[in-house]
Amino acid sequence: MSSTRFPTLFVSHGGGPWPFVDGMREMFAKTAQEFAALPGRLPARPKAVLVITGHWEAPEFSVSSSDHPPMDYDYSGFPPHTYQLQYPAPGSPALAARVTELLASGGISCRQDAARGYDHGTFVPLGLMYPKADVPIVLLSMKSGYDAAEHIRVGHLLSPLRDEGVLILGSGLTYHNMRGFGNPASTPVAAAFENYLNDAVTQSDAAVRETLLVDWAQAPFARQAHPREDHLIPLMVVAGAAGADRGHRIFVDHVMSVAMASYQFG
Repeated sequence: MSSTRFPTLFVSHGGGPWPFVDGMREMFAKTAQEFAALPGRLPARPKAVLVITGHWEAPEFSVSSSDHPPMDYDYSGFPPHTYQLQYPAPGSPALAARVTELLASGGISCRQDAARGYDHGTFVPLGLMYPKADVPIVLLSMKSGYDAAEHIRVGHLLSPLRDEGVLILGSGLTYHNMRGFGNPASTPVAAAFENYLNDAVTQSDAAVRETLLVDWAQAPFARQAHPREDHLIPLMVVAGAAGADRGHRIFVDHVMSVAMASYQFG
């Protein structure tokens, strides 16, 4: 095993472009502090970051392949200046090709997409982690249908990247029900579901962990926490890439009446 094997991370990225919105920035102060501290948890500076974002779903797995990905303002109702934000981190066609190669080794096709840009699930956490925008970023989509076991298998195939200087980061939310944010009735729902996830993540046996994650819909309040699992599926890839490494909760932020947790494996 490489002495600089990278852990894998899943972060709850919060709501929209919150670091750039008065009021929201203060609301997510703990998340901002924790994201800024994440590079210090790593064994070295990554050569690149592979992000599986809850904001990119495609009919087949797809990877961003541009040298200079554009911005993707995939939110609405925010102040005008948030549609002018720039995070000019470079892409990495070489990493995109490596991702494609690794998935192909397991019989999974992966399309290269030179037009895909940085959504807020990408530029918010990475912007706080690397404000100089000097670490290359490649995005990997989720596959439509959200088959949890298939996304875990994709993580297995991507795990060699951890010994190649690449940080694998899943960006989503442990609670994502737009109707529930801000409603005190959502507090026990989010807490119970996150307790299930935390129990799964911290299992010492990776096979048990993966079974619990595949069966996530059987968890307490699962469909109340995730009516649609787009923000949960990135956790599956990250957990698969973790291999035998046990996970743990890094922190929980309590915002808009719900718990939002982030995890590290290895």
